[in-house]
Amino acid sequence: MATPTIAPFSKVVIEAVKKLFPEELADKSFDNTGLLLEAPYRPGHLEKSALITVDLTKAVADEAIARRDCIIIAYHPIIFRPLKSITLSNTQQSTLLRLAQEGISVYSPHTAVDAALGGLNDWLADGISSPGQAIRSVITPITNPPVGYEGTGYGRIVRFNAPQKLGDLVAKISAQLGPLSGVSVATPQSVPSGEKSKMEIFSVGICAGSGGSMLAGLDVDLLFTGELSHHEALAATEKGKCVITTFHSNSERAYFRKMMQPMLVKTVKVNILDMARRGEWTEPPENGFDIAVSEVDCDPFEIITGDLESW
Repeated sequence: MATPTIAPFSKVVIEAVKKLFPEELADKSFDNTGLLLEAPYRPGHLEKSALITVDLTKAVADEAIARRDCIIIAYHPIIFRPLKSITLSNTQQSTLLRLAQEGISVYSPHTAVDAALGGLNDWLADGISSPGQAIRSVITPITNPPVGYEGTGYGRIVRFNAPQKLGDLVAKISAQLGPLSGVSVATPQSVPSGEKSKMEIFSVGICAGSGGSMLAGLDVDLLFTGELSHHEALAATEKGKCVITTFHSNSERAYFRKMMQPMLVKTVKVNILDMARRGEWTEPPENGFDIAVSEVDCDPFEIITGDLESW
């Protein structure tokens, strides 16, 4: 009996993701990245297509199955802690079982995307500072990164050459991550209404997702992240800092649509051409493939302003 293998296109996509965001960049102290579900290849059953998502929910799995994707690139690992069983009563495990049955694999790059140069945190920093406008640094550098990936690490600090108004930064963040219903902003209680948007910001600490532990105690004027707890935000404003949060995955999702998808398409094309030259790709290299960003993936929270008719 032949040994089951993963779909050939899935292998190409995984290698492309690894090239852009090496697994060695992930924070292995807590993260669970890499190939989380290796589904056996079913020739002729699935398309040469992949789906990118932040969260792998039941709705996203339904979307991938309907599209007949052979692999899902899920930023957040659907398997995060050790499993003692895999049953249908657990919604995430049920999703994994359905995907395995369909032959759809799952790969998660997570914090490798955060740490990479040109990755998620760098992109968030790009949204608030133009070239030459600020000095950028890494909050927690990676020790002994792979060759060619020096200077990578978790979180970013942006220090402006000239102060920026808080209101202008809120507008830039909203535009970059949009469309959003709004963002949450916390300022010191001593700042009166009408003056908050005019506050001068000289420095920003950035962490996609949940930035409480990384940004705590940072010597900056503004903390920009997906979420902070009530007490973390209060502690920051009591020290005179400002806070901008967007909901956890809203700080991440636009990156995959605007940046990662085109980067992955380009890298997969190069990989297929290289494999074809070596005789390792059996199809004509000009044959098409599809890498899409999920249309149903969204943050679980919405901002409701009172107009329940439209909601």
